[in-house]
Amino acid sequence: MRERSMSRIARCALFVVVAFALTACGGRGYQTKGIEGLLPDLSFRLTSETGQTLTAADMRGAPTVVFFGFTHCPDVCPTAMARVTAATEAAGEDLDASLQVLFVSVDPGRDTPQRLADYTSFFSDRVTGATASVERLRELTKRYRATFGYDEPNEFGDYNVSHSSAMYVFDAEGDARALFRPSDSVTAMAADLRRIAEG
Repeated sequence: MRERSMSRIARCALFVVVAFALTACGGRGYQTKGIEGLLPDLSFRLTSETGQTLTAADMRGAPTVVFFGFTHCPDVCPTAMARVTAATEAAGEDLDASLQVLFVSVDPGRDTPQRLADYTSFFSDRVTGATASVERLRELTKRYRATFGYDEPNEFGDYNVSHSSAMYVFDAEGDARALFRPSDSVTAMAADLRRIAEG
């Protein structure tokens, strides 16, 4: 029990360190956090909520907000999805077709394509769900300085997943532009989405 508790503390500490590293520097002029030049471009190969292969090339042509979470998440994930959905709507109706959200599940054991489709459709048809093997997800999250981990299952087989809470914003060419944190307002997120969408 003590080792499990220490493991959870270590993961939380790592999340804090990563968040601090990303917020310590970056582009100016953003109402959220500019990260131009701090992270690599958008690159991935996942299985989408339709069961088809989804790559970064499929997302090119419009700004993409990427969030790592899981559908059984009780609070952080639904809150993040509600906020980013509100931000894309607040950015302006003329940008509706130019903004997209990618919900990457780090819980492939439970998040099937159908479950992801049901989950994302609750928020917006602008949101696409996808996942991959744990090994591939580890590589992807490491690429963007994010991380995740699994708690021990309870007597019913249920378990929680620790994961970062930031949202990564890439422009239409796939370049990293901004980081949305839980403390950022929907108004600030919307302003930066418009800035990124308009180039």
